[in-house]
Amino acid sequence: MSLHGRALEQEIWSLETRDIRSYATDRHATVDDQPFGGGPGMVMRPDIVDLALSETRNQVDDQRPIIYLTPRGCPLDQARVRDLADGPGVILLCGRFEGVDQRVLDSWQAEDVSIGDYVLSGGEPAALVLLDAAVRLLPGVLGAAESLSEESFESGLLEYPQFTRPASWTDRQGNERLVPDVLTSGHHGRVAQWRNEQAKQITRERRPDLWQRFAKQDEEGQE
Repeated sequence: MSLHGRALEQEIWSLETRDIRSYATDRHATVDDQPFGGGPGMVMRPDIVDLALSETRNQVDDQRPIIYLTPRGCPLDQARVRDLADGPGVILLCGRFEGVDQRVLDSWQAEDVSIGDYVLSGGEPAALVLLDAAVRLLPGVLGAAESLSEESFESGLLEYPQFTRPASWTDRQGNERLVPDVLTSGHHGRVAQWRNEQAKQITRERRPDLWQRFAKQDEEGQE
């Protein structure tokens, strides 16, 4: 069983799902209609979504945020994930078709969140991503709190490369690949320095946007 599954059994976190069609009022269980102004696709109706959110809100006694998973939303980052993990919980609204009527989103002050610059056929996979990221931060889920502090994005950098046994490994092309000497030196200071340098190099090469942000914050911190 996964860590998240064990944590669910231990009631560290919980999940309740709702079928939006159960709130439909006609015999065809209609939850969408054609968009005003024309165009392809269908839009989820505000009255149906409002019923679902109203019942959900009435069953919780806190003001947990309502998040609508949509590619037009603000990018989900580690800071927002940590805020959610530290909070009372979250209500996730998964869109379908061309999306949800804007009026109900405005009425409930829903927060638009995106997990990436691509389009899915529904918000459910995005909801799973958000849940996975947040649940693993809850106390008691992973066990080793110190492991979280060295992961990608926690320090503003991508994580350094990882290695394990055997120290010498021959790949399929017959090339011997060795673990960097510094990692087997037993010198914790040198290991920490190497990892920090590697994290910076990888971030510079792969995520210039993150590197610019990190470099700016680092510069401001030294002033």
